[in-house]
Amino acid sequence: MAFAPTVSAKGVAVHPDGTCAVTRTLPEEVPVAFVFDGTTQAVMMATPADIEDFAVGFALSEGIVAHAAEITEIEVVEHGPGIEARMWLTDDRAEALARRRRAAAGPVGCGLCGIDSLDEAVRPLPRIAAGPSVLTAAELAGAADVLRARQPLHDQTRAVHAAAFLAPGEGIVAVREDVGRHNALDKLVGAMARAGRAMARGAVVMTSRLSVELVQKCALAGCPVILSVSAPTALALRQAEAAGITLASFARTGGFDLYSHPERINAGAADVA
Repeated sequence: MAFAPTVSAKGVAVHPDGTCAVTRTLPEEVPVAFVFDGTTQAVMMATPADIEDFAVGFALSEGIVAHAAEITEIEVVEHGPGIEARMWLTDDRAEALARRRRAAAGPVGCGLCGIDSLDEAVRPLPRIAAGPSVLTAAELAGAADVLRARQPLHDQTRAVHAAAFLAPGEGIVAVREDVGRHNALDKLVGAMARAGRAMARGAVVMTSRLSVELVQKCALAGCPVILSVSAPTALALRQAEAAGITLASFARTGGFDLYSHPERINAGAADVA
């Protein structure tokens, strides 16, 4: 059977003045296994949509491959209780993966499950080079509102996160949704890679808090700016500063807080300490 991203559920709504029958649309959640050259690397609970984007984005943001072209073939197979995303790698990447001591199986919302080293949890990141301003403050300030209007799955369920890419002068050019914020970002990274669009000029916009794993994934994807509607963790901010990433948060009602590398944002942001 084909998995649908949502299901209908019947229940009873309870109010101070009584009860009534209610039907809700809920996001589906299924196990998705990432299988590289016949061996399962990770199993994530995810929304069963955009699985090829998810697979490519996971491979890129976890450092399994450096470029989408190093995945020579992808096959998505639905069977039993979940989905397998089967990928085949170039010989050099397959050999490198075989040497990794990593099993990243975990539930929704957990981006570090299965890591067997504390050093790997806060691993050194590639530093994104300083460059000219890539976005205006106005573009960042309006991005969250634009994203809210482009989340059809959230509109149906009120239970999923979204990740979007904001391109200078173009606005939001891609959006992906999932029950897990890390999954949504992986799907976005994969969608951009499969479309042949680099993430080196623009910003990732997230509907969730900014945890360290999201910063790590953006650094590996080469994205210089991250904007979120919620707060960053202290560790996420330290990692962003070290990786040369501009980190902005609390993007609501036409404004935002700017915490690191403000030089990339035009229109007065350079005055932020």
